[in-house]
Amino acid sequence: MANVLDIGTAPKRRDILLYGAIFLVGAAFAWFSAFRVADLPFLGPWDFQWSWYLAATLFSFWYGRGLARTPADERPASWRTAVYFVGIGAIYFVLQTRFDYLAQHMFFLNRAQHVVMHHLGPFLIALAWPGPTLARGMPERLVRVASARSVRRILAVVQQPVLAGVLFVGLIVLWLIPSVHFRAMIDPRLYLFMNWTMVLDGILFWCLVLDPRPAPPATCSFAARMMTAVIVMFPQIAIGALIAFATSDVYSFYAWCGRIFPGIGALDDQQFGGLIVWIPAAMMSVVALLLIVNALRLNDERSERQEDGNDDDGTEGVVVSSASWTGGRP
Repeated sequence: MANVLDIGTAPKRRDILLYGAIFLVGAAFAWFSAFRVADLPFLGPWDFQWSWYLAATLFSFWYGRGLARTPADERPASWRTAVYFVGIGAIYFVLQTRFDYLAQHMFFLNRAQHVVMHHLGPFLIALAWPGPTLARGMPERLVRVASARSVRRILAVVQQPVLAGVLFVGLIVLWLIPSVHFRAMIDPRLYLFMNWTMVLDGILFWCLVLDPRPAPPATCSFAARMMTAVIVMFPQIAIGALIAFATSDVYSFYAWCGRIFPGIGALDDQQFGGLIVWIPAAMMSVVALLLIVNALRLNDERSERQEDGNDDDGTEGVVVSSASWTGGRP
């Protein structure tokens, strides 16, 4: 970490210009969203939010700058860089394009939005394991704040497997309670808070589960991570089934505001939404389980190579590794 903090402490003119450009583009989006939203294309923001815009642009910029500052032999694999930007882009797409408007008028699109916010996007970001690269690109003060003892203590608590699993499923349940869901959808501030809690909790959860390191320094063992990934699957399946098989209109907000696709009735909308809660949850947990098993295998192979490299006769042991075709590069 000390080497990271020593890199580029003085702000550069290019960085200042880039920050200025980011602000100007955001200001243009804000103006169009407020006064000429109908003129924006589908990928333009329907309801522009500075917090989402700055989070996406700054963390993309810091990652790119950190990547440029990383020595070639320490850079993450290209697929990790790719999935990082896909994860950031997926979250931005469902929250800051016209898709957000559609998600406010169809329950099943709202559930797809939350799957991307809470599952797919954070999953890809965690899979990229961007921490070291981001630290090289972020301002020194932010790195110090992120690595402060108080922050580490908070993360150590919320990323305990049991609490992390409870929070992961509990937030899904909370925002799906019909009365709470209705209030969140009509209150812009609560709507923003709901979405932020889903994204942040998803990132914390999947960073715990997909941590490629052994314990320590990881928070918990590979076995605990496997159990956490699998256990959270079953409550989500149950929630999805309850919604999919409901015989009445549970989420009246969408009838109240008007469904964007009138050919899809309330029960069909709920059924599709329930299936989205049900099926992707199981799929993501299974994929996570496979990735944890692969991370365990890679760590075992690494340990074997280290042991064989320290033989008494000074010869290096020969280990046949499949890391090259299963993502072994960090």
